[in-house]
Amino acid sequence: MKSEKAKGSERSTCVGVFNSRDEALRAVDELKRAGFKDDQISLVGKNKDGDVKTEGSYAGAGAATGVVVGAGAAGLVSLGMTFGIIPVIGPVLALGPLAAALISAAGGAAAGGLVGALIGLGIPEHEAKYYESEVSAGRYLVTVHSAGRYAEAWTILHRLGAYNHETATARTGQQTMKLHEEELEAHKKPVKTGEVRVHKEVVTEHKTLDVPVTREEVVIERRPVSGQASTADIRSGEEMRIPVREEQVQVEKRNVVKEEVNVGKREVKDTAHVGGTVRKEEARVEQEGKVDVHTKGTAKGARGKQDKDL
Repeated sequence: MKSEKAKGSERSTCVGVFNSRDEALRAVDELKRAGFKDDQISLVGKNKDGDVKTEGSYAGAGAATGVVVGAGAAGLVSLGMTFGIIPVIGPVLALGPLAAALISAAGGAAAGGLVGALIGLGIPEHEAKYYESEVSAGRYLVTVHSAGRYAEAWTILHRLGAYNHETATARTGQQTMKLHEEELEAHKKPVKTGEVRVHKEVVTEHKTLDVPVTREEVVIERRPVSGQASTADIRSGEEMRIPVREEQVQVEKRNVVKEEVNVGKREVKDTAHVGGTVRKEEARVEQEGKVDVHTKGTAKGARGKQDKDL
């Protein structure tokens, strides 16, 4: 484990966790006496009073004039304390650059989580998550942008009762093993699976029409008459001409629209079943000799029963 002096040569932000707000505020005061500026010091803690009663309105991060939170409110206002709600933790009070990163100027609305704000200050993600859990548990976080004075800043914080990620681990003798597993992620992209072409072709077929027509026929009727005297001569060659007509059908063709074809596309929702083989790490406990082992907490997918001997 690196010493705080060696770490200070690599990091510009010093972090300390306090068990009470009074301890944290004393540390802030001591840091100011040591020459650290307001824009170098941040404090964030859970607002145990819950919702904040206000008089007037917020003017942005660091402006909390008129806020009433019970005992010590005047002191917090003088420090420029801001109140709001952030993810995971809930209601918080904060001051300094960390407050500006957490609370937007829209009147206490959450602009981002504590982990993201700490990472922005150069804190590694795994440590940032640890500090978030400490604040969520009711403790108070003080950060100092040390600007080359890391060791001095940590000495002040530690002397006033602070601990950090490394010292807490060393104090409890706790060691951490991280278990990883692979997760499947599905990504979609459009691909061409086919094509539909619609075009016209000319085809021929034979059609018939039934058309009613009229034609004339000659009807000859013969009937006997009385033998009356006639002055006409009897001669040959007399004839009658009767024209006979009928209707004939002429067939013509013309183009007409009989059908329309509309072509378009629509989206159809479906479910694609995909799968793959993934790996994951599991903790195995091996005992030598007479050792009592207890487990606390059961992670998702972990084997064993909570608070039972393995």
